[in-house]
Amino acid sequence: MSLTLEQKQTIVAEVAEVAASAPTAIAAEYIGMNVAEMTSLRNAARDAGIYLRVVRNTLARRAFEGTKFECMRADFVGPLLLAFSNEEPGSAAKIIRDFAKANDKLVVRLIAAEGQLLDPLNIDRLANLPSLDQARSTLLGLLQAPLGKFLRVLAEPEAKLVRVLSAYRDQQQAA
Repeated sequence: MSLTLEQKQTIVAEVAEVAASAPTAIAAEYIGMNVAEMTSLRNAARDAGIYLRVVRNTLARRAFEGTKFECMRADFVGPLLLAFSNEEPGSAAKIIRDFAKANDKLVVRLIAAEGQLLDPLNIDRLANLPSLDQARSTLLGLLQAPLGKFLRVLAEPEAKLVRVLSAYRDQQQAA
């Protein structure tokens, strides 16, 4: 079925809008996947808040013009699906990586993060990026640790005095 010019323009505008706000994009080859597998991938992506779309390469090239994912344009070859992280930079990579482990027909071809083309083997690095909440909790833990240690150091002389007095009392009661 051939797309009309209006449909093509709509697809290009939609993908360009998503690409403008997404921190990362992944292009994966899906040759040999059946409908059930694609539906499973789409459901997982939808649940994670990831924009997943199969787009013709020529339309994807046009959609990526002037975006931070322009570095991917030259390498669009073969049937590819595009996955964009909407909130967390590693969310699309997690879904694609996990699905590719279970299904060897899904092969990652291109990864771009903030305008830089990455090696497809780096999908694990991207997928293991902490979420915003995890990064905040780690930062708070790092900020809290020195303060906690400082307060323990300040409280130690009084605690030591109490232990000495308690030991002296126990020694007096035993005698």
